[in-house]
Amino acid sequence: MLTRMKSAVANFMGGIMAGSSGSDHANGSELPMRFPYVRPEFLGLSQDEVECSADHIARPILILKETKRLPWSTGYAEVINAGKSTHNEDQASCEVMFVKKKAGVQYTPNKTSSIKRRSSLPNGEGLQLKESTEVDGITFQYWALFDGHAGAGAAVVASKLLHHHIAEQLQDIIDILKNSAVLPPTCLGEDPETTTTNSRTLTRAASLRGAAGAPGSPSTPQTRFFTEKKIPHECLIIGALENAFKEMDLQIERERSAYSISGGCTALIVVYLLGKIYVSNAGDSRAIIIRNGEIIPMSSEFTPETERQRLQYLAFLQPHLLGNEFTHLEFPRRVQRKELGKMMLYRDFNMTGWAYKTIEEEDLKFPLIYGEGKKARVMATIGVTRGLGDHDLKVHDSNIYIKPFLSSVPEVRVYDLLQYEHGADDVLVLATDGLWDVLLNEEVSEAVTNFLACCDPDDPHRYTLAAQDLVMRARGVLKDRGWRISNDRLGSGDDISVYVIPLIHGNNLT
Repeated sequence: MLTRMKSAVANFMGGIMAGSSGSDHANGSELPMRFPYVRPEFLGLSQDEVECSADHIARPILILKETKRLPWSTGYAEVINAGKSTHNEDQASCEVMFVKKKAGVQYTPNKTSSIKRRSSLPNGEGLQLKESTEVDGITFQYWALFDGHAGAGAAVVASKLLHHHIAEQLQDIIDILKNSAVLPPTCLGEDPETTTTNSRTLTRAASLRGAAGAPGSPSTPQTRFFTEKKIPHECLIIGALENAFKEMDLQIERERSAYSISGGCTALIVVYLLGKIYVSNAGDSRAIIIRNGEIIPMSSEFTPETERQRLQYLAFLQPHLLGNEFTHLEFPRRVQRKELGKMMLYRDFNMTGWAYKTIEEEDLKFPLIYGEGKKARVMATIGVTRGLGDHDLKVHDSNIYIKPFLSSVPEVRVYDLLQYEHGADDVLVLATDGLWDVLLNEEVSEAVTNFLACCDPDDPHRYTLAAQDLVMRARGVLKDRGWRISNDRLGSGDDISVYVIPLIHGNNLT
């Protein structure tokens, strides 16, 4: 076991080692790809340009050719890694989706009978249509970043399909969302106003025995408790986003037997709907709002360290998932056999602090979570704990699956765009970890603020140029000792993808 773990750790260079997906399909490489490898559709690259962008030495920065291809004059830039993987494993997508109420026909993510992609228009026409003009449905804007690992397959699939899953989840609740003056009914088909009145006028005793008629009589309504939670509309949207992530992950799981869908990916998406921005994150990408110089974090990173207690608790409840080769306890370092019987610091799932325990034979196993910071790994294999895919991922040279410890559930944060008046320099920045590994929130905020201050406020290219500037700052300049950024710090050798989304355009829509 120790030799195997050393081999696994030695092969890691900041991510999952190449070829460690542990697929059960002996002929996995012979399966057709679900979607071919591409760069984001909105970049409008030819095949030759895609091949030229994969230069790991020059690392050219790709930017939008036409700002009209993205809503809100959004800026975008990306760069490939310095040789960590053959392809740029980041993927990005951006859509404007019109969703009509489901009309008795089961919708599948591959069809668009009742869900239309307005951004599929070649010149971006229709991107700025106001929601107030929509009578039969609703429109939402969608931006997404996917950071792949152990291949780009899962990231490519998610970039093509996740927004369809979101639209499908919204179809059943369109009428409810459009009627913002009335709280959502507890049961579909009920009159919300009648439900609200009845539930709040019943006494506790009446609610327990029935509000009308004698017990057991035909006129006696079904017993209901006298209080009822008030569920706001935004919670329905949050639930739709959470279920869309789950369905996307399940689709990848189902289709991996028929298609070659390599590895897994993190997912960071933004949905603008009915005056609010919803940021959903599963992984270690990050989103921040920069508003009048203030930094507003819009996501949290999910790593072995930030989710230590969840992972340890799962292992405690289901120790068979550890394959009798790992311990769920955390120690400051690897426990050595000569330390049996001694008292050593440890942490369990119920602890944020530390305590001492007597070292036993069981504690000599490899820890479930090992390393710290960016080097922390679950089972010495993966450095992110939420995302999509990874259904075949195993511990190196073993049959221990890691997927049970990984979650597709995103954290969703909401920002009410209508509460504030935004200026031309107020933006939402989304980026994969290639940016945040080398730049702090404060550095990104200062760079964006200073850059936009020097641009013409009416220049639609200013946000793309700001995104390009961020990528350049994180990538750095190639020198004798590798890629270097300011103060001769080590630059990012990872794939980097950045959106800069101006918030003033959201105010203009309303």
